[in-house]
Parts: sequence; structure tokens; C-alpha cells
Amino acid sequence: MRPLDGITIVTLEHAIAAPFCTRQLADLGARVIKVERPRSGDFARAYDERVRGLASHFVWTNRSKESLTLDLKHAEAPGILARLLDVADVLVQNLAPGAAARLGLSYDALRGQHPRLIVCDISGYGSDGPYRDKKAYDLLIQSESGFLSVTGAPDAPAKAGCSIADISAGMYAYSQILAALLQRGRSGRGCHIGVSMLESMVEWMSYPLYYAFDGASPPPRAGAAHATIYPYGPFPTGDGKTVMLGLQNEREWAVFCTAVLDRPDLASDPRYASNALRTAARDELQPLIVSRFAGLSAEQLIARLDAAQIANARMNDMHDVWQHPQLAARQRWTEVATPAGPIPALLPPGTVDAYMPRMDAVPALGQHTDAILGELGWDAAAISRLRQLAAI
Repeated sequence: MRPLDGITIVTLEHAIAAPFCTRQLADLGARVIKVERPRSGDFARAYDERVRGLASHFVWTNRSKESLTLDLKHAEAPGILARLLDVADVLVQNLAPGAAARLGLSYDALRGQHPRLIVCDISGYGSDGPYRDKKAYDLLIQSESGFLSVTGAPDAPAKAGCSIADISAGMYAYSQILAALLQRGRSGRGCHIGVSMLESMVEWMSYPLYYAFDGASPPPRAGAAHATIYPYGPFPTGDGKTVMLGLQNEREWAVFCTAVLDRPDLASDPRYASNALRTAARDELQPLIVSRFAGLSAEQLIARLDAAQIANARMNDMHDVWQHPQLAARQRWTEVATPAGPIPALLPPGTVDAYMPRMDAVPALGQHTDAILGELGWDAAAISRLRQLAAI
């Protein structure tokens, strides 16, 4: 038995934030019915064709779901949605601003008929305020939240290489839905959840926000290096590779100087006696450290760092991560089915000995339409009629 076995999620979702949220719920056993546009579906299906003809974003965020095609603006749609919501525990949506309300799917419109229903709206900026009607995409929220201002090189900001704003909103929606299900178990009542991408990202920006508190200067952009701790970041090695390392305190600095750099004199040099001094002197220390590392391969340097118990990491690319020895040793890969055949998939982070996560197929567009409508009371002739009307 999984934690969410018996829970049904109806989701009007596209792109990343809401699909990522509902996939986590599916991992825990929830039945997730994904309502998609007839013929085109979730537009993330067409982002690319990197996974045997399927889109990389889509296969990541949509396993273990059922796909129901439905034109939400069709005259037949309200009746179908009403029956869906009769069996639903949670409605999730991240449609364009105001679209769900215009369809009669706001929490206020639904709670009288569905008092136990939990409604989760995921938006860019929230349901009120001057930005409520602005479109919001991941890069735009990275910019609005200040993330770009502290990320990248000194002369150029850089976006995160993954959809960090979407992911943050999806994870907060997921945790809020779990909390709402627990609360409903005690109160018997559903509730409304509103999660904005901006607020999710600003929460993640709290360290640089507080660092710049009360008009103080914010952390500078420092590329892959740490803006306020040194040495902490990437360093080239003699074989052309890059090793990341991180020092956290004065004890580690002394060990690093003695056991890794073979320069015990630096450990007692008053110019570098604190992190603040080392950070200020990084332009002096950088060439000194790089010159020492130039005589070592990446593996030799990592061996020295490990022996000295200095935190370090390889700078892996995607191909390295697919083959990561730690993930393999912990058996963190499994397979899921897709319309293009089985593909590898990472098990959800965190190990639980009470149940196995659900790892079912990525659905084809509309794959479950007939079966779901049949469950809701439509017979084969009625389903055929809906298809002829282009409602499904």
C-alpha cells in the first residue's frame, strides 16, 4: 500500500510546474487524470524529440498518469468535468491567468457542490496584485525573483540550466497538497491552495536577500565559484579537467595548505587567516592554487582532497551522470514504459522501506479517454458521438 492509494487527482496542466507536482503525487500512488487538448495535448509534448521521438520534459514529468483528451471550451466539457470532479480528491491547474475561473473551476465556484475537494492553483504571480495577469515562464521568474542577479559571471548573468522556478513551484504545490489531505482527514473539508512561482523562487532566494539586508551590497556574480567563501568552486587540473572543492572553516584551510598544496606557510600567513580575508584576496590565491594543481591529474587531486577530508566533486556532464557509480551502486535506476518503448528513470529521491514508489508508463495522448469516460457512465455510442463532435 502506498500513501496516496485511493486518492484521485484531476489536473488541467501543461509545461512543467503542475505536471512536476502531480507526478510526485502519482509516485506516492495517487491516480492522476491529466486532461489534455484533443489532437495537440500538453504543449510540452512537442518541446523536442530527444527521447526516442518523445519530449524530454514530458517523459520526465508525466509518468504514471492517465491521459484524457477534452476540449475545455466545448459545450460538452462542463458535464464531463462535473462527473470527473465528483470522484476527485484534488483539482490542480496551471492554466493561463483567469482561465480556470472563466471555466467555472475556481474554488469558490466548486466548493458548494464539492465540499471535500482540494483545489490547487499554480500561477506565475498569484491571484491578485498588479502582476496577477502577467504571463510567467521559468526564465522570466528567474529574472523577477533576483536569481539572475546573483548567478553567472561578473559581466553576464546566467539562467539555471534546468527549470528551477517551475520546479520550486511544483514542489511547494506538492507539499501543500499533502498537508491539505492531512488536514481534510481531520476536518472533513477541502480547501483552496494558491502557489505562485515568484513566491516559491523568492523563498529560495532568502540567503542572498538577507545578505543584502537593509541596503547592504548583494552577493556578486562569481560563476561556479562561491561568491562569499574561498576557496570554494571550480579549479582546472593538469589533464584539462575541472575539480570542484569547498572549504568551510580555518581547520580545513590549514589542512588544505599542508596536505594538498604542500604549502604549510600559507596556513599561517595572516593575509589569509580568515574566510573574509581569503575571499578578498581570491585574485592573489587563485593563480597560486591553479599552479599547484597544474601538476596533478583530476584523479590525483581528488585522491589528495579525499585523504585530507576536503569536500570535492567532479564536474560531470550528463553522460557522466547517466553512468554515475554512486547511483548505480545504490540501484537508483529503474525503467518505465513509454509509447516509444521502455526508458530508464531515476527512482524518486528518498528511500522508504514501507512501500515502493509507483513507476508506471508515460501516457500517449488520449490513451485513457475511452476508459475514463466509460467509468463515468458514457457508453461506446456516447463516446463515439463526443469524438465526432470534437469534444474529446
